[in-house]
Amino acid sequence: MKKKQTEADQALNAFFEQFIAKQKAQGANSSELEMEGHSLIKGLMKRFYESALQGEMAEHLGYSKGETKQAGENNRRNGTSRKTLISEHGEIEIEVPRDRESQFEPQLVAKHQRRLPGFDEKVLYLYGQGTSQRDIQAQLEEFYGVEISQELISTVTDAILEDVTAWRNRPLNSVYPIVYLDALVTKVHGDGGVSNRAVYVALGVNLEGKKEVLGLWLGENEGSKFWLRVLTELKNRGLEDILIACVDGLSGFAEAINTAYPKTEVQSCIVHAVRNSLKFVSWKERKEVAADLRKIYQSATRDLAEKELSNFRAKWDSKHPIIGEQWERNWEKLSVLYSYPKEIRRAIYTTNAIESLNHSLRKVLKNKRPFLRKTH
Repeated sequence: MKKKQTEADQALNAFFEQFIAKQKAQGANSSELEMEGHSLIKGLMKRFYESALQGEMAEHLGYSKGETKQAGENNRRNGTSRKTLISEHGEIEIEVPRDRESQFEPQLVAKHQRRLPGFDEKVLYLYGQGTSQRDIQAQLEEFYGVEISQELISTVTDAILEDVTAWRNRPLNSVYPIVYLDALVTKVHGDGGVSNRAVYVALGVNLEGKKEVLGLWLGENEGSKFWLRVLTELKNRGLEDILIACVDGLSGFAEAINTAYPKTEVQSCIVHAVRNSLKFVSWKERKEVAADLRKIYQSATRDLAEKELSNFRAKWDSKHPIIGEQWERNWEKLSVLYSYPKEIRRAIYTTNAIESLNHSLRKVLKNKRPFLRKTH
């Protein structure tokens, strides 16, 4: 029955769009068209749902309206009752058929159902974008002329909490060849007001080569201790082994990973390393220093990369000794990629895969007041 509802919505929306386009082509006013179009759609929806419900009643009784009921059947039609439905085109009042023995159970618009398909999705979409319940209420009233309570919005949004909890605790694959780990900072409502908190993100690449968000965790500012908690939870959810973990240069990160997964190789993000190196260089020298660093991480083998690192230090240590020292100190984590072919190197030399996910999260948070709430 849900498929029937979806097809009906699509057909009505397509008709609505065609109606608007045709009338605009004839020079009609856009705002008036919107009102007229929504009114027309509401009328069509009313006819569709009432006709469908009459069809369900005919199937339930075994004969259509106007036909003679079968012998031996005592149940029959008993008029209609009015029902107001909330849709994305506003409120629609329909007539629901009744039977004398009150056995009729409509499927298209179930008993006690007040919202048509698509309405809950609108509420959840706005909620997922960080819109407050009060703003959702105002937007739905402005767009669709529907007055709804915040209690109704809470009912809709709470309906997905069980699914969210199940997703957060779902079992994971036993092995992920690559896992990207990173955190972003956002503002969060707490007991003491609004504060900056870190959202810890784990993105895995499964054995089929597909990316999968393993989880999101809210914690204090990024630190290796919390990462150890995250990794322990992943292990408890069934993740037994990670071949390569791609991370930024956070102090103690590799040690935290190897505590939970001793056999995992940890590749530090080359892009982060280059960015950190260029912080110590003037604008005039940045292009040249970046080119020399590129010779290191684009080398064909680890031996050639170490040779290029030595050349870099011989050239730049007099001006920028801290750059060479940092690369030497973190070399074991920066050079893991040389053990793999080019195709794998491209996937692990940077955490850009998870940065793309973080970028999407930031787009949701941008220009919106803090909406995440401290849950643990």
